[in-house]
Parts: sequence; structure tokens; C-alpha cells
Amino acid sequence: MSQQQFGLIGLAVMGENLALNVESRGYSVAVYNRTQAKTDAFMENRAQGKQVKPTYSLEEFVGSLERPRKILIMVKAGSPVDKVIEQLKPLLEPGDMIIDGGNSLYEDTERRVNELEAENLRFIGMGVSGGEEGALHGPSLMPGGSKAAYEAIEPIVTKIAAQVDDGPCVTYIGPRGSGHYVKMVHNGIEYGDMQLIAEAYDLLKNGAGLNYQQLHEVFQEWNQTEELNSFLIEITADIFTKMDPETKEPLVEKILDAAGQKGTGRWTVVNALEMGIPIPTITAAVNARITSSFKEERVAAAKELSDATGKYEGNVKEFTNKVRDALYCSKICSYAQGMALLAAASKEFEYNLNLSETARIWKGGCIIRAGFLDKIKRAYQDNPDLPNLLLAPEFKETILQRQQAWRDVLATANQLGIPVPAFSASLDYFDSYRRARLPQNLTQAQRDYFGAHTYQRVDKEGTFHTDWMKL
Repeated sequence: MSQQQFGLIGLAVMGENLALNVESRGYSVAVYNRTQAKTDAFMENRAQGKQVKPTYSLEEFVGSLERPRKILIMVKAGSPVDKVIEQLKPLLEPGDMIIDGGNSLYEDTERRVNELEAENLRFIGMGVSGGEEGALHGPSLMPGGSKAAYEAIEPIVTKIAAQVDDGPCVTYIGPRGSGHYVKMVHNGIEYGDMQLIAEAYDLLKNGAGLNYQQLHEVFQEWNQTEELNSFLIEITADIFTKMDPETKEPLVEKILDAAGQKGTGRWTVVNALEMGIPIPTITAAVNARITSSFKEERVAAAKELSDATGKYEGNVKEFTNKVRDALYCSKICSYAQGMALLAAASKEFEYNLNLSETARIWKGGCIIRAGFLDKIKRAYQDNPDLPNLLLAPEFKETILQRQQAWRDVLATANQLGIPVPAFSASLDYFDSYRRARLPQNLTQAQRDYFGAHTYQRVDKEGTFHTDWMKL
């Protein structure tokens, strides 16, 4: 009996779509799901007539695969992944491979790589971005693990990944948990992108008074520009055209303003704090989602504190263009923070990340795919040791030329009482990074005053302490 070339465990939407993607590239696939009814429904509908073999036990699943086995697990991150691995291990043989395609914490992946390789099994932690459509037609893939393990799956992943002008949107990220680390930061950048777009929408709708047809036209126009052309801008333009069938009003107006999160944004912020790398835009985006979850409390506070939101009374077209510039400058800062975190992690964890390649594989398939990623790719090609994306010539000139519009937008937002935490954090990041001297000399003096923490001087070498009470 012929055996299948690839195995997949977990038939939620992402799992189903990836199985169909692999099958469509000419590979036979075995599938297993803990719930038999899910497997049956998949086979009777989407997988009907395809090279997909259903299995109803892990023993049957493993036995149906050709060696060395390649098994992709698409289950919820955390303990469910560990449980599946523990169930698989007694059934596998040396050289077999498990690929975790979920949003696992990179530290869990590091542990799993070490444990499985000690038992002569291979393990890949692979970030997968692109949502349902990407999984089916071509996602961005971020596989990390041993180079030999990657080479074993390279023929498959290069075919199922999104294809762009300079190749498939997959590359060998690096050893151990590097793939899931890069996916984590990717998601942090995604949080920043989405919050910045939400703030632009708030400014234009509630500040400048644009209706939903006008918002659609603005975002559609922005999506045609070299700077803002992106998947997220594109879908935002589409969202504004969707009407609620019941009320005949824009559907987005009927959606509760309390955003969810699955943890990757928070993980990025926590890790950045531990690494000592500032990512204020991404942090602001995570905080904005958390604040939004206090819906009842906010509604009550609005009655007590009065909503100060006013209306913009100037030239709306000029203001719209300034918001566009502010959005792009803020977006550059958000990506600069994410890339700086990746650079720091590359050294700290010895991942040896190629930041140019990282930007390249995000050009297609993934949620943050955008035209300007090509500029980021080139910036790190030209200077692999670039300290910060803000120093790349093209981005430097862009912000210097547009910063006045950026500042005008923030001033207007403050006057209107419209919160723009991510816009503000981005500008603060830019202004802090370019300041040769910050006020933390006073912070150091305070620390030395109350805790004898010592300080250094700008005019001589050494470490100093002052008895401030004697002055």
C-alpha cells in the first residue's frame, strides 16, 4: 500500500487550508484530527477527490506516512502542542520530523528542539502568517531549527509559500526557536500597524468628519501609493464598503470596540523589556487593545468625564494628507523598533538572522505584507549592520521631510481630544533616538541621591557617587 508524503494534525481552518495547499503542489497528504467528525466533514467536502488520506488514530496516521516522516501539527499553542508531541514520540523513528506551525512561544520551541533532537528526532518551529487565504494559496513561512531539518522540508515549503518577484516567501530563519521568535516579532509589528491604521481612521472619521464612502476612497487612494500600499490598508478600504444587511448601515459601526489578542503582541513587549530594546509603538498598540477591553468602564467614564472630542475646522484635504504622512512616518518607526528587536535577539540568542531576507519573505502571503518592505530589504542588503532603520538614507529623508505634518497631526489630535497613542509613541521614539542628550542625567542623579547607585560623567572616566545631603 502506498504511503503518504506529508502528514498534518489539526483540522481547524488553518490546518485544513495548509493540507489542501500541500496537496495542490503535488504531495499526497495524511490527516488526523482528535475529533473524527471533523475529519469526516473535511473528507466529504473540501478534500473530496484529492490526494488526502483520512486517519482515525495516531498509530494509523504515523503508519500511513513514508519515512522519514514529515508531520505538521496545527493545534493550539502551549500544552496542547506538548501533548501531541508526547503522543507521537513512541510512534516515531530516528530521523522523523515534527513541524509546529502554530503561534508557539519561542522559548517552548527552544525546549522542544533540545528534547526531540536528544531522541534523534527532528523538530522545526515554523511561523505561519497569512490567515486563512494565505494558508490555502501561499503564506509567509518562518521555519527555525537545524539546517539539516530545514533542508529536508525545503522542497515542500518553497512550493506552498507565497511567491513574489524575488522568490518564495520562506527562508531558513536560523537555529532552535528562531522561527517562532521572528513570527512573534512579526505579530508585534502587525499590532503596531493595525493600531496606527485605527488611529488614522479615528482622526479622519471623528476628527475631520469623513463619511464611510470618503474613508473608502481615501484608503483606496493610499493603497495605490508606494509608501502605504499594503494588505492591511487594502482590507481597511474594503471594510468601509460593507453594509450591515439588517440596519443598512456600515457594518464596522455595529462592531463592539473591544479588541482581542492571542498573546504574541504581549510576548513581544515582555521580551523587548527583558532585552532592553525600546518598542514604544508596539507597546502602545498592545495597551490600546487592553484599554479597549474595559468597555463598560469607558462608557461610564465618558458620562463622568465628558467626551472632549471636537471637530476639525480647517482644510480637510490638507489634514487628510497630513494624516497620511503621519501614518507613514509612524509605520517606519514601528518597523524600525521590530527590526531593532530582531537584531538584538539575533546576537543574544545566536540566531544569526538575515534581516534583509526576513523583510523579503514578509513581502507576500503574510498580514503585514506591504510595498515598502522592499525598501527595508534593500536597506539591510546595503548595510547588514545598520543600527536602526531610521538611519537608512531613504527612511531618514522621508521622515525629515514629513515630520512637520506628523507633528501637526498630533497637535490637532490633542486639541480634539482624540487619543493617538501609537502615533505619539512613534514620534517620541523618533525624537528620543535623535537626541544627543536626554534628561536621564537627572534620573541618574536622583538614583544616586536616594540609593547611592552611582553615575558616570561626561567629562572624565570612572564611576562616581556624591553625598548629595552635604551640598
